[in-house]
Amino acid sequence: MKIKILIFTSLLCLACSKKAEPRRPIMVKPSTTVLKETINQSIRLNKIEEEKILSVIRKDSTNTYKVSPNGFWYTYINKIEENLPTPKAGNTVTLSYNITDLQDTVIYSKKELGLKQYKVDKEDFISALQTGIKLMKIGETITFVIPSYNAFGLSGDGNKIGINQSIKSTVTLININN
Repeated sequence: MKIKILIFTSLLCLACSKKAEPRRPIMVKPSTTVLKETINQSIRLNKIEEEKILSVIRKDSTNTYKVSPNGFWYTYINKIEENLPTPKAGNTVTLSYNITDLQDTVIYSKKELGLKQYKVDKEDFISALQTGIKLMKIGETITFVIPSYNAFGLSGDGNKIGINQSIKSTVTLININN
């Protein structure tokens, strides 16, 4: 009996002493065709979205829109001709704004959003408005037409704004504080 236990223990020790080899991670390289197809699909979706926006702008014969190099369109509702300062990075601005869809259906009203205190380029805000606010003088009102990639993108806002939804926002700059 003692010999059987000794043999069993010896075999167990030999089996356990075998050097364990680490498992290698499985590396799957992304297919370049999948990546190219994803890029092409994004380009197609952006073109469709841009056509919708341009259609809305063409139908608005009362306003003249400018295109920003940052990928949004804007028109002045109230333009101040005086030589007044515009917001700079680090300024805190007070503004009122709303958000509508491209057909001017209100998503968030100015009343619902209230006055916004925004520290220019130091806080997260709608991407296009972060840039657009720096065009404004105190007292000016601008309507921005914003494609989804410059607004809430692929995720929407998790509430009323859907995925890949273009929006319009009319913003009034009330004050600039240093």
